[in-house]
Amino acid sequence: MAEPYLGSCLCARVRYEVRAQPKAVTHCHCSQCQKGHGAAFATYGAVARSDLHIISGALDIKSYASSEQVLRQFCGHCGASLFWSRTQGDWSDWICFSLGTLDSRFTPPKQKHAHLESRAPWCNYRAPADTLTD
Repeated sequence: MAEPYLGSCLCARVRYEVRAQPKAVTHCHCSQCQKGHGAAFATYGAVARSDLHIISGALDIKSYASSEQVLRQFCGHCGASLFWSRTQGDWSDWICFSLGTLDSRFTPPKQKHAHLESRAPWCNYRAPADTLTD
């Protein structure tokens, strides 16, 4: 990868860079993502924790344990949802970041929709069949 992907929150106090190609680009329809983003689904890219670096605003990042194993992080000033990760078990060495907070151009090679059983009933969007999971 030539240059890192850059990202920031809405107020730009928190800035980060991703030093690897994001993997597992997922549009998550679970109820926690709906609540956390105030939208029908949230879109994340995943990278190894060692590939995500906070450039500025680390002290502005607030954390919320949305379950026993999941930690969600957001900007304490503007409220922008930034990251989520597992705190234990499989995938605890990975972190997911909200793709909507990327400032760099990024086109995922592939993507998927997850937790469609929780899909918002008011959302008419139909995901392409080749992106569905569950």
